[in-house]
Amino acid sequence: MAVRPAAPRALLGGLAALALGAAATVPWAPRAAAGTASGGTTAFTITDSRITESSGLAASALHPGIVYTHNDSGGVPKVYALGPDGRVRAVLTFGGAGARDWEAMALGKDEQGRPAIYMGDIGDNLGGAWPYVTVYRIPEPAQLRSQTLHATAFKIKYSDGPRNAETLMINPRTNRLYIASKLFGGAVYEAPKRLRTSGYNVMHKIGKAPAIATDGAFAPDGRTCVIRTYFGARMYAVDADGRPGKSLGSVSLPFQPQGESITYTPDGRYFLAGSEGANQPVYKVPVPGADEPSPSPTATTKAEKKKDDADQGHRDAGGVRTGLFVALAIAALVGYGLFRRRG
Repeated sequence: MAVRPAAPRALLGGLAALALGAAATVPWAPRAAAGTASGGTTAFTITDSRITESSGLAASALHPGIVYTHNDSGGVPKVYALGPDGRVRAVLTFGGAGARDWEAMALGKDEQGRPAIYMGDIGDNLGGAWPYVTVYRIPEPAQLRSQTLHATAFKIKYSDGPRNAETLMINPRTNRLYIASKLFGGAVYEAPKRLRTSGYNVMHKIGKAPAIATDGAFAPDGRTCVIRTYFGARMYAVDADGRPGKSLGSVSLPFQPQGESITYTPDGRYFLAGSEGANQPVYKVPVPGADEPSPSPTATTKAEKKKDDADQGHRDAGGVRTGLFVALAIAALVGYGLFRRRG
């Protein structure tokens, strides 16, 4: 008998919060960790009582100053348009869509080249409980007001079997969709050039992703992309084919209770990073090398290069990573869920 997704999600959140909460009490875990990027500032705080599990962010180019977000599993199929002050300006309902485990979102285009919002119902906390996952798409409305928009559904499968994922990205140059898997041995998967509504869209593994990847995004110019974890993020160059390629280094993010969202600002100069939980701030963090003519890692010394691990968690005095505790907790949870399914 399958375990209900809500139960593992609650347990996972508690374990992650416990590990990260413990890390916050020791001197080596500053609130805004030093690293490739300087500490962020608060862009705005999400105070709306309807948004307690913000799990994805996407900054609109069509509506300046608007950032979209959504809740996680067990919610309703709605996206919230936030103004520069963090207040909800409009609620967009995905007509005909489900909201089993919404984990990520991205902005792209439809077949006619019109702006569109893509939503990834791609979570699978039991690592294979669902035979397929779904990506939904609605048009990004020209007039920003609360409304219901018909959602187009695309069924997704992976060429090497089901897996949990919380990262959905769309290359703005090619409009191609990418998903990064979570847990150990994270990988980036590429969708077909054109998504189809009939049958399944099979995604193929094309590269590596950080362990415990919780979100990601392409830069507005398509030259770089970023994948975050609970602890930090890692930037990648984008190759001539539009695929995430060489790592450009890790990026430190301010401490967050359960950091599960990241996007670029429309000008490509900053990241916006958010967390699940009520009344959570969204941080604005400078993008390393954003003003350079071509993507390249920030110059570092050999000693600094050895510390290119902000996406993996920081070490304590005994040399053990905070990230390890959370990773082991997640692995234990998945194992428990699989055991229950077989029982």
